[in-house]
Amino acid sequence: MQISRSLLSNSMLKTAAVLAVGALALSACTNASETGGQGAASPSGSAAASFDPTTVQKDDALAAMLPAAIKSKGTLTVGSDTSYAPAEFLGTDGQTPVGYDVDLAKAIGAALGLKVQVQTAEFTGILPALGPKYDLGISSFTINPERLAAVNMVSYFNAGTAWAVQKGNPKKVNLDDLCGRSIGVQTGTVQEDPDLSGRNKKCVDAGKQPINIVTLKTQTDITTRLVNGSIDAMAADSPIIGYALTQTNGQLEKLGEVYDSAPQGIAVAKSDTALAEVIQKTVAKLMEDGSYKKILEGWGNADGAITKSEVNPAVGS
Repeated sequence: MQISRSLLSNSMLKTAAVLAVGALALSACTNASETGGQGAASPSGSAAASFDPTTVQKDDALAAMLPAAIKSKGTLTVGSDTSYAPAEFLGTDGQTPVGYDVDLAKAIGAALGLKVQVQTAEFTGILPALGPKYDLGISSFTINPERLAAVNMVSYFNAGTAWAVQKGNPKKVNLDDLCGRSIGVQTGTVQEDPDLSGRNKKCVDAGKQPINIVTLKTQTDITTRLVNGSIDAMAADSPIIGYALTQTNGQLEKLGEVYDSAPQGIAVAKSDTALAEVIQKTVAKLMEDGSYKKILEGWGNADGAITKSEVNPAVGS
């Protein structure tokens, strides 16, 4: 599954949280600086039952492999863009991070005998802050060559790109011809670049109207704009689109099929290969003892489960 910005961000990108709405790339024509929604509804998360990390037993052998600095600190600090439901978002109190990525972070911490602190961060700011600020980045990061050049990544999930439009597709959006359309994506995602940036280039090269790429910092704002009709369609990671459809009271529907499925990864500083190896072994342990599957099933995302976790797996461009 998947989730783009300046040149720096393209070297350090993410994949797509849609919080409930209603009840609840850049090219020359991109509205990259737009912020805030027009008539934005107040987002609220509908959380599934949280995974109980106390069900995970500490693995002393894995804990012994932790870098000394983390052992002495006793806490894993995790950076996460908590606006990407159901992967990572804020619960009904508006403060507590929840989601399957959050539950996985807690399970990893439990297996290593560490406390876990998930800190809300802007998506594009997480990868550059690994090491000095965050031990891990767990925020639906699609594994791609640009990110692998900047950080270590431990695979744990599989997702693709999906699209949504207003119910009934009143604007007759066609994925094969988006020229002149207004499309919303979260800043820094793979949907922004290379997906929409590539589609826009084809429009321009063909002498057609460019795509108006509306890129905002949070997926919630993108979803709100689609609900109120100020954009024609939105693209995000498949779990995020699926969740948005269930949380917007039938106001949206899926457009087309999921494509470009790819692994997502837990990000670790490039210089900290030892920590990346420990995290990979811990994810593998959670797969073996059933905790991993239980977490994903609790959030209705078992379809994204993988069978093998790897450090820096080979991926396509």
